[in-house]
Amino acid sequence: MRLSDALLICLCLLPAGAQAQLRTIPGEAKGGEMRHLQEMLVQIDGVQMRLAPGVQIRDESNRVMVPSALPPGARVKYLLDNEGLVRQVWILSPQEAAKSEEATK
Repeated sequence: MRLSDALLICLCLLPAGAQAQLRTIPGEAKGGEMRHLQEMLVQIDGVQMRLAPGVQIRDESNRVMVPSALPPGARVKYLLDNEGLVRQVWILSPQEAAKSEEATK
């Protein structure tokens, strides 16, 4: 096997390793169902809340997304800042949502 072939095989394996990364959601994160309303406003479990400047919303693959791309009725975990604004959001995968529901029982 040539060195270039070995290098190509290694490069092909990198994306698989990146997908296997586990994300950590802080234990103090609250759970809820979130909808984007407009601009920097969301609704969590029926309560209207403002997003903090620089809010990070992460999808199931841990990619950062804009608030308007939030799927309606998304199951999420979120953290608030000192002013009560939503500063971090993690959209839960079906497996994470099931674990979250089991933990609250």
